[in-house]
Amino acid sequence: MKKLRIGMFSWESLHSVKVGGVAPHVSELSEVLASKGHEVHIFTRNRGLKPHDLINGVHYHRVDHDQSGGVVKQMDRMCDSMYWMFLEMVDRFGQFDILHGHDWHPVNVLCKLKAEKGLNFLLTYHSTEWGRNGNAHGDWWEAKTISHREWLAGYESAKVIITSEVLKKEVQFLYHIPDYKISLVPNGIFLDKIRKEVDPGEVKKRFGIHPLAPVVLFIGRMSYQKGPDVLVKAIGKVLSHRWDTQFVLIGEGEMRDYCEHLANSIGVKHASHFLGYASDEVSRDWYNAADIVCLPSRNEPFGIVVLEAWDAGKTVVATDAVKLIDNFKNGVTVHQNPDSIAWGINYALDGLGKAGFGKEGRRLIEEIYNWDEVADSTMKVYDSVLKDNE
Repeated sequence: MKKLRIGMFSWESLHSVKVGGVAPHVSELSEVLASKGHEVHIFTRNRGLKPHDLINGVHYHRVDHDQSGGVVKQMDRMCDSMYWMFLEMVDRFGQFDILHGHDWHPVNVLCKLKAEKGLNFLLTYHSTEWGRNGNAHGDWWEAKTISHREWLAGYESAKVIITSEVLKKEVQFLYHIPDYKISLVPNGIFLDKIRKEVDPGEVKKRFGIHPLAPVVLFIGRMSYQKGPDVLVKAIGKVLSHRWDTQFVLIGEGEMRDYCEHLANSIGVKHASHFLGYASDEVSRDWYNAADIVCLPSRNEPFGIVVLEAWDAGKTVVATDAVKLIDNFKNGVTVHQNPDSIAWGINYALDGLGKAGFGKEGRRLIEEIYNWDEVADSTMKVYDSVLKDNE
């Protein structure tokens, strides 16, 4: 296959504004594509950085825009800025072979480039508005508009990439995208991105936790989708089984205040440590110092936290919303309620160091969930788009 000039469109990246799991996906996939000889340009938001950069072989084009108002209005203005930035880069570098968007945020600019310049695009779904909020939370107008743009992306795109079978079913249920448009390409991780040598006792002491206390880690958005409140409700039942267990919750979101209040009201505040936003290095420390990583998710389109926990060699306890887990082989699967989550954590606590779940997870990263494999699969989708354009 010829070397391609690829335009990635995303509202976040590791080297601009970082929000969640889309950022490492976009940046790390782009780095591997660049290492394979392709010219990759990421069009993304800016926040106090220079507009153009070359990082790890990838061109970053960061756009400024008015950040007032809700997220839909902000994305409208981001897309307008991306449109003009893209045309400027075409003049500078030449025509692009592939345009690749991520989630609903850049849909307006991609559709405008298709309508006005005749440029086809493909889009990766990382989640849906319905999955994130269960159609029950947030601003109704914004949720409806975001859902419409998710539908529009599937309708207007030449091809669609979806990161898991469960998300594919969700997207097709919501937006009726035909099978012929869809390719399943999973998320990935660089092996040993998370794993590092730490003194677990020292990390625990840094945050006022006894060095020998077992620690259960939650890391992610403190949102309804991720279920941190369900985990908090399980803490008491874990303490009844193992009184010295401590829970570290890393992340920000609309449920953080509620979860802290809940921990206080049910008498488990002494075992709950809400760290809020944490740097990448602090998060790595906790992945390697913790004994168990828990995903109490109500909805999980993929579960990048699972890959990160596996990379650190940790046992994962996750609800049945997380489809990466092969129960009792590479983790423990539980139901989406506090009793079941507590049972799974207690089971893992009783078998710490014996099950080898993390070791099996690292094997899966080596064989399947690595960026080299993901990039090769992505290139096959690019090839199908280019053949359809001929």
